[in-house]
Amino acid sequence: MNDNIIIKGAKEHNLKNISLQIPKNKLVVITGLSGSGKSSLAFDTIYAEGQRRYVESLSSYARQFLGIMEKPNVESIEGLSPAISIDQKTTSKNPRSTVGTVTEIYDYIRLLYARIGVPYCPNCGKKIEKQTLDQIVDTIMEQEEGIRIQILAPVIRSKKGEFTKLFENMQKEGFVRVRIDGEMFELTDDIELDRNKKHDIDIVVDRLVMKEEIRNRLTESIETAMAHSDNLVKVDFVGKGEKLFSGNYACPDCNISFEELTPRMFSFNNPMGACPECTGIGYLMRIDEDLIIPDKNKTLYDGVKAFGSSTMKRGDTMAKMYFESIAKHYGVNIEKPIKKLSREFLEKILYGTGEEEIDFEYTSATGTRKFTCAFEGVIPTLDRRYRETKSEGMRHFYEMYMSESPCRCCEGARLKKEVLAVRVGDKNINELTDMPIHKIKDYLANLTLSKKEKMIAELIFRELNLRLQFLIDVGLEYLTLSRSSGTLSGGEAQRIRLATQIGSGLSGVLYILDEPSIGLHQRDNDKLLETLKKLRDLGNTLIVVEHDEDTMYVADQIVDIGPGAGVHGGNVIAQRNSRGNQTNFRFGYRSIFKWKEKNCSTKNETKRCTRQMH
Repeated sequence: MNDNIIIKGAKEHNLKNISLQIPKNKLVVITGLSGSGKSSLAFDTIYAEGQRRYVESLSSYARQFLGIMEKPNVESIEGLSPAISIDQKTTSKNPRSTVGTVTEIYDYIRLLYARIGVPYCPNCGKKIEKQTLDQIVDTIMEQEEGIRIQILAPVIRSKKGEFTKLFENMQKEGFVRVRIDGEMFELTDDIELDRNKKHDIDIVVDRLVMKEEIRNRLTESIETAMAHSDNLVKVDFVGKGEKLFSGNYACPDCNISFEELTPRMFSFNNPMGACPECTGIGYLMRIDEDLIIPDKNKTLYDGVKAFGSSTMKRGDTMAKMYFESIAKHYGVNIEKPIKKLSREFLEKILYGTGEEEIDFEYTSATGTRKFTCAFEGVIPTLDRRYRETKSEGMRHFYEMYMSESPCRCCEGARLKKEVLAVRVGDKNINELTDMPIHKIKDYLANLTLSKKEKMIAELIFRELNLRLQFLIDVGLEYLTLSRSSGTLSGGEAQRIRLATQIGSGLSGVLYILDEPSIGLHQRDNDKLLETLKKLRDLGNTLIVVEHDEDTMYVADQIVDIGPGAGVHGGNVIAQRNSRGNQTNFRFGYRSIFKWKEKNCSTKNETKRCTRQMH
């Protein structure tokens, strides 16, 4: 068995036809000046070839979804393992991606809340118990007589598929109609669904008109619906909206029903859990009043941006007509600076006059036009235009006057209020993920649970503790799981990926890292080095491109590329193993650089130095 990665004739970029052997299952540091060829050797040669060979070993079907890297300029590489690159770049710029989702810790937390979470009413705060059939019937019977209702069984909720077999079975059971994504069909119709899209399918169990005599029939219909849809029933009050009832959880005082708790209910990337206002992002892009009026020392004629006001004094614009007509209606002089106008009048300009109508008169070259209507307002008008425009250029224009503001519905928590009312201990899932990682670990360790809850959550706690500890070990205990991954520094993102790889428990893998110590305090650097050694001790090979002295000291081998940068680099200047004695190793490593400094003072001596070093 080959215990080394053997590289022959590497010429990628500025590499000078170098050949060397790198030991497997060791921590190897490749060092040298910036531009000397370190990354060309580590990433563009070793990683590129390892990744290319692994992808080529897959089926042709799998390869079409993966980008095959080009073969590097090297004669041969033997003894390669599947390679994973952990370089200096953020994990994701997607606003939906957080530390919790990137590390997959959030998946375990969702599972924890779905299995032992206790739901409370989001209105009154009472603990929610299961709703009986009689309670559901009583709630429906409270409606006024004469209202038409439909009893629906929600058999499919936000799932992909064609569901041909389901329609056949429902038809055999005697059902006639089905509602698919809000549209009504007969089950005898030829129904074709896109299998790649998510669908909501409700079987129409019964149609009734509200009166006292329907109680028995209503009870039977609800029973039938719940039997087909996991204790759920949807009642459509025709023309007045619909309501979901659950045989599982409900608040009897507020008439709020919950379905059975599932992990996807706690995901802000799933419609079942995401806040309907911000769709799970946590914030909204809104027109900002301060960006519309950046200088309140100016008048309305030249102070309101994005509404054509910059040219109002030089022509008959619609904006000028609107402002002057509104000012005339309220008896306000708009020649004064904006800061001297009353807030009440300014809100009429910015947010509209509501139902109050204004007399407008617009004069142009074609004549005079008079009309009476309410004024929509500058900000609502721009917001509407932003939502309606199909022009990417106009969209970017309106975004110049918008800023991020927390969602008013979920207040930045990303989830529905019903989901946020589920607690483990005394915290909901958003409050838990807003805590620093080390505090989450302490909180979970000190939870008071029943014997049954402990048995249910035992495996979940074990996985959570392991993954949280991995992040603590790499010095990231200060992060919160709710933090957006786009705000992480390159070093933080790299250490998160390191912690994730340790958690995966893989062995026999070639990891290639790009300066993992960058930006780290000395205390955190020690934690990082312990993590690298753990990854090596699992049976993996680590090749680290690094300048950090401490990382070089703990390495099993150092490869020095140089001696210069660009065309003056690309040679293996030194390759030294640890002797097992840190003092000797440090002395030997420092001796290399002192020898180079003394004997390779000019670029012309590079080749002689290289030969003598080897």
